[in-house]
Amino acid sequence: MSGTPAAGAAGSGADRRFAEAVRPLVDAIGGELVDPGRAGEGDVVLSWEGREAVAVRLPHLADSLDRILDDLRRRYGMPLSELDRRTKQAVVRRLEQRGAFSVRHGVETVAGALGVSRFTVYNYLNRENAANERS
Repeated sequence: MSGTPAAGAAGSGADRRFAEAVRPLVDAIGGELVDPGRAGEGDVVLSWEGREAVAVRLPHLADSLDRILDDLRRRYGMPLSELDRRTKQAVVRRLEQRGAFSVRHGVETVAGALGVSRFTVYNYLNRENAANERS
């Protein structure tokens, strides 16, 4: 199923249309569409109209942070290290909302991408938390 539009889907046109409908979400999370018959233990099988239409192979959690950072680089159109301080703070807020700092070495990975120290990332996080407490 990966590569071609719903290749090998359970067969029907409805299954292929459903697979194409969920593809943007699957791509955004770094997953892969696979035929439901090839679904593994960690895959999520999606049903449509009472039958298994497609399975989603989820990415490894460790790869998710890199994928999020790559997405942010594309959105800003430049390396994150070239962003101004205020924008870097906004990036850290967004990453915290997405759970980036619950991943092992998340702070180090983000600091490297932003071109700042771990201490600076912690300062951004502390500033945000203090602002939320005042609200």
